[in-house]
Amino acid sequence: MIDQSYLDWPFFEDHHRQLATDLEQWCCQILDPLAASPEFHTDVDKSCAELVERLAEGGWLEYTVPKAYGGKFDQLDVRSLCIIRETLARHDGLADFAFAMQGLGSGSISLFGSDAVKEEYLNAVSKGKKVAAFALTELDSGSDVANMSTTAEDKGDHYLVNGAKTFISNGGIAHYYTLFARTGEAPGAKGISAMILDADTKGLEISERINVIAPHPLATITFKNCKVPKSKLLGKAGGGFKVSMATLDIFRTTVGAAAMGLARRALSDAIQRTKDRHLFGAPLHNLQLVQGMLADSAVDIDTSALLIYRAAWTKDTKDQRVTREAAMAKLHATETAQHVIDRAIQIFGGMGVVQGVKVEQLYREVRSLRIYEGATEVQKVIIAKQLLAD
Repeated sequence: MIDQSYLDWPFFEDHHRQLATDLEQWCCQILDPLAASPEFHTDVDKSCAELVERLAEGGWLEYTVPKAYGGKFDQLDVRSLCIIRETLARHDGLADFAFAMQGLGSGSISLFGSDAVKEEYLNAVSKGKKVAAFALTELDSGSDVANMSTTAEDKGDHYLVNGAKTFISNGGIAHYYTLFARTGEAPGAKGISAMILDADTKGLEISERINVIAPHPLATITFKNCKVPKSKLLGKAGGGFKVSMATLDIFRTTVGAAAMGLARRALSDAIQRTKDRHLFGAPLHNLQLVQGMLADSAVDIDTSALLIYRAAWTKDTKDQRVTREAAMAKLHATETAQHVIDRAIQIFGGMGVVQGVKVEQLYREVRSLRIYEGATEVQKVIIAKQLLAD
């Protein structure tokens, strides 16, 4: 049984509580049978494409774009995004991935795209007709965005893009990439621009598919004289760093929500295991050490929830940057989720590391969340800088 008492907290409105109820029902009826099929996690490209389609049919992708372009609200509602990611992750990590990338890959368009660009891409994203991707990371400039080397040379009415991006989620299956490249208006972060690069652009090549411990569509992408019309620029030339940070200000909090969803599932399964498994002639939960593990996990999850929904509520209601709040939420939720899941495996004993057992899958799913969209160590730097600036 999953504890959803947090939905009574004052961070939420009635439509958020209804969203949680409706999505939970959809997951039980649609997602769980789909994810249970043997081939679901073997062909991740096919599964992700199907998940995007199912999520669109359920109306959940409408939360990833503004109302003017097929969405639910006038602007992105971070609390809704967090509820959806938390719920999907609790049921299936790949479903959360598919939803998250539709949001992250289109978020910069929602925030900075021209009306024509929004019209071209966002409706298609909400209907599942275009699979989105966010191309920021490079091999030598993961969290150090200002150190990127991919270039976009100004050719008058278009840019010519050359370079490479790696660990790009939806690489190889996306219809377009929100791309960040160096345009050279100034040194460092001030010389980066954001633009949309369609996947069928001549010169774009999927040079490597990357296999990771929790299978997801990931790729290294190379660009050789890829032509991008200036009409596909997001924001101003040289303003790409601002675009990326504003986008992450929204979606970094949702990473914490996904981690919390994984942790909630792990705790729920662990509690059930302590009731079903007997040791020394009594249920496992009679052991005080086990009780302590469950209590620590419950505290970790509630603390994460408070940080996550504080950040989301602040963003939604105050319409201000939440760099520090989002960093705290992401840092705490991802780190403690790792501990919660590790405790669950310990409670399961040998069965906890058997493939096919849910907690083993959760263990693999949670690890990357401590790295992507800013590693834990980077979040600490961000928080410290905010404190020192204040």
